[in-house]
Formats: sequence, structure tokens, C-alpha cells
Amino acid sequence: MIRFIIVAITVIGFLILSIPILLIEWIIGKFSPRTKEISSLRIVQGVFKFILWEAGTKVTIIGEENVPKDTPVLYIGNHRSYFDIVLTYSRCPISTGYIAKKEMERYPLLSNWMKYLHCLFLDRKDIKQGLKTILAAIDKIKSGISICIFPEGTRNKGEELSLLPFKEGAFKIATKTGCPIVPISMNNTAEIFENHFPKIKKTHVVLEYGTPIYPNELDKDVKKHIGSYVENIVNETIHKNAELLKN
Repeated sequence: MIRFIIVAITVIGFLILSIPILLIEWIIGKFSPRTKEISSLRIVQGVFKFILWEAGTKVTIIGEENVPKDTPVLYIGNHRSYFDIVLTYSRCPISTGYIAKKEMERYPLLSNWMKYLHCLFLDRKDIKQGLKTILAAIDKIKSGISICIFPEGTRNKGEELSLLPFKEGAFKIATKTGCPIVPISMNNTAEIFENHFPKIKKTHVVLEYGTPIYPNELDKDVKKHIGSYVENIVNETIHKNAELLKN
């Protein structure tokens, strides 16, 4: 419970104390959008790394060399914890926007930072608005910004090594731009918090970045069902890496 209180104080404290930082970042953005992108990225990454340290999270990283550093990518990952965002965003090499549920937009300061970081808000109940979000993500990729999406559509509350079906619509971001898809496979992240809410526990998690997948290099049939193709890769990887947590 102590870790939960410490992390909560850090998050709330940062949001409140960052009000003048948001203003400074806004001013910087008027003169140099690129500088604002980099500074906002590094500020939030620093806070997220600190939160992981406070939570006592030990992270085993595999395949980080697979992530391209000079081109935008579409990150596709499994999703079991709010800490998935903290864990993955803290390691993004370039500006990256996450696709989040629209409900997140209602929270002041948090939503301001999310917009600064190119996050997009998806209305899961409105197909038309959902399509607009995907089109906006395509524009982000074309402008040099990576996108991360969890195509299960929501946090998976099932068995640890289970996956909800990946939604094919998310992959249009890659098939329409030709950008590489980087599979993200995460093990044991729900054990940080969700499995014993409201406690945050010291936990060992595994994060693996898969080999980039270039949609235009796939066979026609595979590309047509690319969601299932990537889902199988993530599924195989989380089962493989479960062995690392037994030691």
C-alpha cells in the first residue's frame, strides 16, 4: 500500500507542478515544434522511469535493438496493465503517440500532456469517429511520429498468458503507410498493480521487442489477415518468456 501512495503522490504532484512546464512547452512549441516534441518526450520518460523505480519493477528487456531509431513505427502490444504505458513509453527512441480510450480526454492536465505527446483518443462506441482516429494516426506516421496501440481494444483481465483477439482495424495504420510494425510482448505487468488492487508490489516483468514487420513485404494472404499474424507472434513470445519468470 505504501508504494501505491508514493506513486500516487508522484503522479498527482507532477501533474500539479507541471502546470508552468506546460506553459513553457507551449511557448517553445510556437518557435520550435521539434524542440517541444523532444523536451516533452524526455520529461515524461524521466517521470515514468522514476515511477517504475518507486514501484520496485525489475524489467528484463529483450530485442530493443530491433526498434528502428530513424523512422516512425507502429508498436503493437498486448495489454494487461496501466503500467504497460509507463513501461513502454519510457523506452521510445522518438516521439510516439498512444491511442487511448476517449474517456481519458476528460482528465485535465493529464490530457494536456497526452496531446503534447501526440496521443489520440478513440471512441470505441462510434465506428465513424474510430475511423477518423485511425486516419489521424496515419497522418502522425507520415509526419514522422510513431504510434502505439493495444489492438485487444481494452485491458485483458483473463489468464496471464491469454490474449483477446487483435482488431484488424488498428493495422491499417501500417498497411496504409508501409511503416514497420514492431510487436511488443509483455509478461507479468498485471502483477505490478491490477492483480492485487490497490497495492503496488515489487515485480519482475519481461518486455520483448520483436523483429520489425514490413507490411508490403508480406504475402498477399498474410497481409490480408495481418492482425492474426501479429497476434500469433505476440502469443508465442509471451509463452516463451513466461519461462524467464520461473527462475
